[in-house]
Amino acid sequence: MKHLFYLCGKSASGKDTIYEELLKDESLQLRPLVPYTTRPIRAGEMEGQEYHFTDRETLRRLEKAGKVIEERTYETVCGLWTYFTVDDGILEGDTDVIGIGTLQSYVRLRDYFGEKQVIPLYIQVDDGLRLERALKRERKPGNRRYEEMCRRFLADQADFSEENLRRAGIGRRFQNDEDRSICIAEIAAYIRSYQAEG
Repeated sequence: MKHLFYLCGKSASGKDTIYEELLKDESLQLRPLVPYTTRPIRAGEMEGQEYHFTDRETLRRLEKAGKVIEERTYETVCGLWTYFTVDDGILEGDTDVIGIGTLQSYVRLRDYFGEKQVIPLYIQVDDGLRLERALKRERKPGNRRYEEMCRRFLADQADFSEENLRRAGIGRRFQNDEDRSICIAEIAAYIRSYQAEG
């Protein structure tokens, strides 16, 4: 049985870096789940790598075809942005898949494919450290979206509340406060334990 390992956590918890490192680990043999979004592409991103960048018309067409598994629309300071996952053969093929997203998207994917196939990887970080990391990222040239950073930080406090985590069945957590390499090694070992079971 193929698995979809799904990284989730609050903004600035290090999910993107952990995701990239796990994909690079050839011993895990993971292939990426590439979600879709209507938000503009950011500096350094590439079409088909982090996201499939698309428009609302394409989203409507995929919805009509019954291909959209889950979607989330956010009213940001830059306008409405929708993120969504498409059933485009995600679990077909010979290798396990790794994805990244919100708690809400994890729950919908789990409900769609089943809890034996969709495995949560919840990344937890001290909120003060998350805020420092987010501010450092926004200070880079081309970013400077401080209002959006604050909106996301506050929204995550509600979205990833302990009650919501319990409701989603998230028990296992991976701490990413200090040494990221330890966190990555723990997640890799956890993935291998599922792969060993078949």
